[in-house]
Amino acid sequence: MSALFSRTDQSAFGRWWWTVDRSLLAALLTLIVFGIVLIAAASPPVAERIGLDQYHFIKRHFVILVPAMIIMVSVSFLSPRNIWRLASIVLVGSIAALIIVLFTGTEIKGAQRWIHLPGFSLQPSEFVKPAFAVVAAWLIARQKEQLNFPGWRIAGGIFLLIITLLLLQPDLGMSFVMGCIYGALIFLAGFPLWIVLAMGAIGIIGLVASYFVFDHVSSRIDRFLDPASGDSYQVQKALEAFQNGGWFGTGPGQGTVKLHLPDAHADFIFAVAGEELGLIFVAVLVMLFGFILLRGLNRVMDNNDMFAVLAVGGLLTMFGMQALIHMGSSVHLLPAKGMTLPFVSYGGSSLLAISWTMGMVLALTRRQTRSSVAKGSSLSKSKRAYNTEKA
Repeated sequence: MSALFSRTDQSAFGRWWWTVDRSLLAALLTLIVFGIVLIAAASPPVAERIGLDQYHFIKRHFVILVPAMIIMVSVSFLSPRNIWRLASIVLVGSIAALIIVLFTGTEIKGAQRWIHLPGFSLQPSEFVKPAFAVVAAWLIARQKEQLNFPGWRIAGGIFLLIITLLLLQPDLGMSFVMGCIYGALIFLAGFPLWIVLAMGAIGIIGLVASYFVFDHVSSRIDRFLDPASGDSYQVQKALEAFQNGGWFGTGPGQGTVKLHLPDAHADFIFAVAGEELGLIFVAVLVMLFGFILLRGLNRVMDNNDMFAVLAVGGLLTMFGMQALIHMGSSVHLLPAKGMTLPFVSYGGSSLLAISWTMGMVLALTRRQTRSSVAKGSSLSKSKRAYNTEKA
């Protein structure tokens, strides 16, 4: 494609092509292709089990995938200022949707997290995470420029509101990811270590408290520590899938454990990859996620805009934690938690939200001179302001 655009091409597509991180884009597209293959292999038995056409989920995946890819590429054209504006609108809408879902949401598997729309179920929590990461990054970056601006306090207030709404659903997994996002922002912004440690301590206390408050949490942790204490059917089947797959797998579509996994196309698609494509492919998939994280962080560290550094750090923390929780649950390294594997698992809201997320990452890591979201922002200026504040 480089042959289509010269470096002096000043068209919108020409400027985009020579400034976007093409290696990161290629890795994301590779992940999307892997997702298509795995959903095509894992979803037919699930569809037939619940009385649907065997290609129901793969058809729906393609229906969502087209607008998702349009969103990712379109957002990657935006300036940092427009990314912040868009995230602010989505954050307000997502918080409103989180409130609405408590009263009118559809209850699935004991949790009220979805708003039923014609032909689609929307999960607001998927969109509130990246929106919060970007808006909180802007608030904290602005505080670094204007010492009297209470950026981190406003961000903290929004964070507590979102956590409260998530716990009322209840959704501890999303709450944990939100906590990791905010912790990453505070750490990258260079706040005193005691604040980071205090947040970590509060998070640990919250996790312990959730064990005694939420029955489903205590049940999952008990089954994780002692599989014989309750129903651990899906986790046992997932481990069996990895054992069957060995080094090279049984071959695409040839796995048998997926026939007995209720969520093989979504929450346990990593297990399907282990059985049908083998340990070597699984290792490649893990390295692909690692490459995306390291590439994005390395690229943004050359940026002088504090907002871009914080926003990308928060977004990639979300991306990485979601992948880690999914993989860890599948191999019984973490308590079972229904969380999709980014770009790989089936899930409409998840796919749309993660496409928007990585579109923002692509935009904020583009090689070009950009004006700050908050006029005059720079990493060096922020550091000087922070040193003045400490003094």
